[in-house]
Amino acid sequence: MESSHLLGSSKKRVKIHPHTVTAKYATHAPYSPQPGVHTHFPQPGDEGYDDAPSFEDFGSFLEETSDRKQLTESKRWPLTLFGSKDKDTAHKPQAAAGADGSEVAAKAAKGSGRGVGEQLASFGEASVSASRLTWVGLLCAALAHGCLIVLTRLASERFSLGPLFLLLVRSIFQLLSLAVPLHRGENPFGPEGYRLRLFCYGMAYSLSLCCAYSSLTFVSPGNATTTWRLATTALSATLAFLLLEERLGLPDGITIAAGLCGLGLVLLPTVDESNSDSQTDPVVFWRGAFGWSLSALAGLWMALALVGYRSLKDRVGVGTALFTVSWTGCLLAPASLFVLQEGWSWPVSAPAWGLVLGLVACSVGAFLGMTHALTRLHPALVSASQSLEVPVAMLLHLAVLPMVPTAPEVVGSVMIILSVVWLVVMKLLPSRGGGRRQREEYEEILDSPIK
Repeated sequence: MESSHLLGSSKKRVKIHPHTVTAKYATHAPYSPQPGVHTHFPQPGDEGYDDAPSFEDFGSFLEETSDRKQLTESKRWPLTLFGSKDKDTAHKPQAAAGADGSEVAAKAAKGSGRGVGEQLASFGEASVSASRLTWVGLLCAALAHGCLIVLTRLASERFSLGPLFLLLVRSIFQLLSLAVPLHRGENPFGPEGYRLRLFCYGMAYSLSLCCAYSSLTFVSPGNATTTWRLATTALSATLAFLLLEERLGLPDGITIAAGLCGLGLVLLPTVDESNSDSQTDPVVFWRGAFGWSLSALAGLWMALALVGYRSLKDRVGVGTALFTVSWTGCLLAPASLFVLQEGWSWPVSAPAWGLVLGLVACSVGAFLGMTHALTRLHPALVSASQSLEVPVAMLLHLAVLPMVPTAPEVVGSVMIILSVVWLVVMKLLPSRGGGRRQREEYEEILDSPIK
């Protein structure tokens, strides 16, 4: 701890490292929040960064606390990321009122620091609750992705509906998401200055879907989905580090690596595939190679999309992102249909339309859960959690289609499930301990003899 004393002044400045908390207070009160109070939140790569609440969550927390006027007086607090100039203007008279009531605040702080402790406890509980909702949404998105795989295969085998046609129908239905940004008074094409980046995000996401759905024509759905997820997880970790300088902690890296090993086991060829004619027939070989390449390319585009939205999370809402993905998909899906010469086949029966509507609902739910999680979590963690779609699809195939998994597929699925469960437990359980440590640190500051 280091302190600097200014002669002739009644104030002192205290800096505590590594969790730097700069406090300025007068000698007549042990603790009095001033406009110069700043707190240091975990940075990318620090422990607890992924569980740290976003500024939106902290803003809603401030609205529910009684001391929000004092806590929001800091000029450096980045609540203006959305350009809310009205809020800043509204806080200026509040700052004057806070200065007039500083004596009351000083008297309230002279006790045991119970007010700050209660606020920290409430904030910690709100953070844990938000993290739990985020992970619940991610797990529901993984279940929706698993259902999406099975529904796409059923539509192709029983109703002769091509994958790219399903993608086009899905994009058309999702255009209804235009109502969300319009209802909120937002520009559906993004805020000014960020529209090009939002367009690139939509193109990358739609290109990923087009490549993934096109690969189903050349390789089996299971292999295509597994390759897509494996490439997305590995490349999102790399691109997030290179483009956003967001690092993964060692426990997260080990857990993700275990999940990737499980995906690799699922991709191991069976005995029938090893002894098939694909090794001798050049047409079959290159057809399969093209399908595998499309799956890997889909993973690259999806990783770019995840990292791209991660950089836009403070400017672009989930509804605007869904509309962007929808209208770019309406442009790219017909182009892919034309290039691959895939025929058009409209649903002609009620079960077929019900299956298509179920596919649309699953795709929207999966997108919402995954995109919302990107506002709080590392892209690689989001993608790794979606690996759960592989064992979910395997179980659904057992119930719907007469398909028995091989031993490597079972072992790989178990590894994927364990890695995702451990990731969720590791992210949620330490939150309470972290909140207690934070409260203890603040109580230690309040009880400090430095005045």
